[in-house]
Amino acid sequence: MDFEKRKAATLASIRSSVTDKSPKGYLDEPIIPLLETINHHPSYFTTSSCSGRVSILSQPKPKLNDSTKKKARGGSWLYITHDPADPDLVISLLFPSKSNQIDPKVDQPSELVFRFEPLIIAVECKDLGSAQFLVAVAISAGFRESGITSCGDGKRVIIAIRCSIRMEVPLGDTQKLMVSPEYVKFLVDIANEKMDANRKRTVGFGVALTSNGFKNPDANDVDEDDNYENLAGDHDLSINNGDLHPGLQQDLILLSKLSIVGETVEKLYLWGHSACTIDKTDRKEVIVFGGFGGFGRHARRNESLLLDPSSGTLKLIAVNESPSARLGHTASMVGDFMFVIGGRADPLKILNDVWRLDIPKGEWSSQRCIGSEFPPRHRHAAASVGSKVYIFGGLYNDKIVSSLHILDTKDLQWKEIEQHGQWPCARHSHAMVAYESQLFMFGGYNGENVLNDLYSFDVQSCYWKLEVISGKWPHGRFSHSMFVYKHIIGIIGGCPVSQNCQELTLLDLKHRMWRSVRLEFMNKELFVRSTASVLGDDLIVIGGGAACYAFGTKFSEPVKINLVQSVTMSENLVPPQPEDVSIESNKNNADLKTETSLSQPWVIQLERKYAKFGKDILQNFGWLDLERKVYSNEKGLCICFPVTEKFSELFHEKQLLGEDKEGSEDDNLIKGLSLKDISSLAALNLLKEHGAKKLINVSFEAKKVAKSPVQRMREDITSVLKQKGLPEELLDELPQKWERLGDIVVLPATSFKDPAWRSISDEVWCAVSRSLSANRLARQGRVEANGTRDSTLEILVGDNGWVDHRENGILYSFDATKCMFSWGNLSEKLRMGNMACENEVVVDLFAGIGYFVLPFLVRAKARIVYACEWNPHAIEALRRNLEANSVSERCIILEGDNRITAPKGVADRVNLGLIPSSEGSWVTAIQALRPEGGVLHVHGNVKDSDESSWGEHVTKTLNDIARAEGHRWDVTVEHIEKVKWYAPRIRHLVADVRCR
Repeated sequence: MDFEKRKAATLASIRSSVTDKSPKGYLDEPIIPLLETINHHPSYFTTSSCSGRVSILSQPKPKLNDSTKKKARGGSWLYITHDPADPDLVISLLFPSKSNQIDPKVDQPSELVFRFEPLIIAVECKDLGSAQFLVAVAISAGFRESGITSCGDGKRVIIAIRCSIRMEVPLGDTQKLMVSPEYVKFLVDIANEKMDANRKRTVGFGVALTSNGFKNPDANDVDEDDNYENLAGDHDLSINNGDLHPGLQQDLILLSKLSIVGETVEKLYLWGHSACTIDKTDRKEVIVFGGFGGFGRHARRNESLLLDPSSGTLKLIAVNESPSARLGHTASMVGDFMFVIGGRADPLKILNDVWRLDIPKGEWSSQRCIGSEFPPRHRHAAASVGSKVYIFGGLYNDKIVSSLHILDTKDLQWKEIEQHGQWPCARHSHAMVAYESQLFMFGGYNGENVLNDLYSFDVQSCYWKLEVISGKWPHGRFSHSMFVYKHIIGIIGGCPVSQNCQELTLLDLKHRMWRSVRLEFMNKELFVRSTASVLGDDLIVIGGGAACYAFGTKFSEPVKINLVQSVTMSENLVPPQPEDVSIESNKNNADLKTETSLSQPWVIQLERKYAKFGKDILQNFGWLDLERKVYSNEKGLCICFPVTEKFSELFHEKQLLGEDKEGSEDDNLIKGLSLKDISSLAALNLLKEHGAKKLINVSFEAKKVAKSPVQRMREDITSVLKQKGLPEELLDELPQKWERLGDIVVLPATSFKDPAWRSISDEVWCAVSRSLSANRLARQGRVEANGTRDSTLEILVGDNGWVDHRENGILYSFDATKCMFSWGNLSEKLRMGNMACENEVVVDLFAGIGYFVLPFLVRAKARIVYACEWNPHAIEALRRNLEANSVSERCIILEGDNRITAPKGVADRVNLGLIPSSEGSWVTAIQALRPEGGVLHVHGNVKDSDESSWGEHVTKTLNDIARAEGHRWDVTVEHIEKVKWYAPRIRHLVADVRCR
């Protein structure tokens, strides 16, 4: 049977109602669109598949001296799901009630194995060339174990699409499990993280197929180029958060979900829409128009919505007429009017109409414009200055444009601007904002490359300029959003998602420096074709999302970000020297390195007494060239400051306004001057008045651009791989972040996992240590899920794991290879240290190395602390730490199980710092309190949807325990502290419980 006949027969069986040979009997629903896309191609058809699954396999134990392979032993599924696993259901299956337990006399014991298996698809290919092509596409999408499994003379050409994020853990047997419920929950959490990573890789594979000519036969309503934003980005979709030690991620800005009332929140499930702000004393709202999505069946919309972020009220503006349904348009505010321009009504209808919304009246009107022709377009960018709206770029059918048009809203006249300056290349899906008399435009897509260039346009001189800014340059992106907040321009979201989804990038226009902060997402928000609107000190992000092959349509809920906190944190995170002062620019459709022009390296010379004053001016207006060094001249009497090309063009010494002045009048001028209040022209004149001279930098010496540790590591490891003849694909496993414990640099558990690293380990660890300036090097492991929660940190370079770590003014000393240390509990340790514990007796039931014992003693000044601990390694460290912090005389260490060793009836306060749950010692905690009661600090890991019910559970259970112990206490939860995210949708909480 030839290929076409086999394909026809296979597809007929797939579409048949008869069950197939798989255990389930039918295809996994999540990947049906992906399979249909492959099958729609004339050179391929799928023969078997699995979307990924979490399971527990029960298989017979091998007999003694039986050499039968494990796969041949058969067995049955105790549990299986192709969705994220339910930990409660898994635990109930493994730990049933006594009435449901298996009778060991009846049933033979079977081994139980917990598994996660990622997506795998077997595809028959028409020929070897087709197979090699599809394997290459799969590998590029992250399925690196894909390959040809069958080929040759007369054989069918079969490939397997697969990856290596599988998992297999023995649980024991049906007579005796070797794991606890807590450990099972821990395994389920890991499996669910892997399931999420598997989903992202599958999405990336669907995107890669689209970009390589495969067609989705069912892509009907959603426009093709709006359908599949590049969710996978550069396909770097390995697990990040879950594989690192809990709490490694710090300095995150938390997004606040907006609770919507009035109209349903689903009306804001949009992308490709527009939003403008009404920012008045008595009215602060966001106007949303158009886009794709909405309530009910997803489609293009033409609704006008009004959102009050302070109250969460969403209203539908009642209008007699409105623009046609569209997406990819722009909306710009001019006074009390919002102007909507262009967009796309359907795949064949690109618009160039102009509509105006009278906001006080709530009325739309179509505008008839005059002047030069404005061609239809969508995915363009717009910004308004005064009465004029500026439009750049966009997409018309397959043509990407680079024209700049101005609409004067006073006389409704279009004008196309002639090219002046460094004109940007054609692009679409970029973003543009207005700041004072300038436009700033970033990113976009030019048909071949994702762009990361920043241009400014002076609306007075009509001059474009390619900007060079110090600091870490943002990743290239498209379909992102920009906003202006005070002197800051912000960038959020965009594609590729894997690079841009968790970062808020800020451009400080005062200091001309890039900064950034990381965002902590609540529900995996997808800020692609969303809108970002500033009201007061808040950034309101509405909508965003995409449609993807395997997992349907994704929309983001409206959220709020505090900009005061974001800007402050970004300023605190700026390194003392810029990480990179050049930019990677895709100008003229090529990846070119663009730096400050130094063909004529000018400097400004000032007398030493005016040097500080002159430097402040140059920095304030972005005229100081950060790539060259400041130096002294004239035997140290003068200071020479390197200046930018722009400054050199503006500064002309012959245009002096007066003679150089000496004396008190000049000094008073300098003292009373505020650089914020002067124009650039006034600043130039001030420099001239103070004797500034422009000279050629004859002793030019460029600053050495410091390479980041990641760059140094990559270069060193690349050299080692070339010497040893190993593939450069191994570079994908280099870490992008790490932690420091004392002088030990701790690499994440996900780094250097390929077995190939073992053969060159000595060279690799030496290179990594050198690039990170590390005396000792280690790799993180997961905390052992045993009673003592031992660390599995592996020392790679160094003799031992003992470290000294100072935190909140407290010294912690411990062996990192034997004792775990949680960075994420920093805020909670500080909170405990700020408790009013003078003259109090505190019992810590899970003391460890002194995580909370030391804050209670050193900072909170507790009278005495009973420290219960049963890990001998932790006790050794605890004794050291008590001595090192001079508090050993106020601490009593109780070795062993706290349920046996803990004191009774003595405590004013009890700390229960064990996660995922401390419930096993709640009775012990109640018994430790004084007869009149006290305070309990109860730790636990809780699903974000169960936080309120967990608090009720804590109250009721502790109240019942107290009554059983003979106490007539009033038990209330006074506060629940959100310490950190422990895993996706799992929070580490602490309940402060008052018993009185």
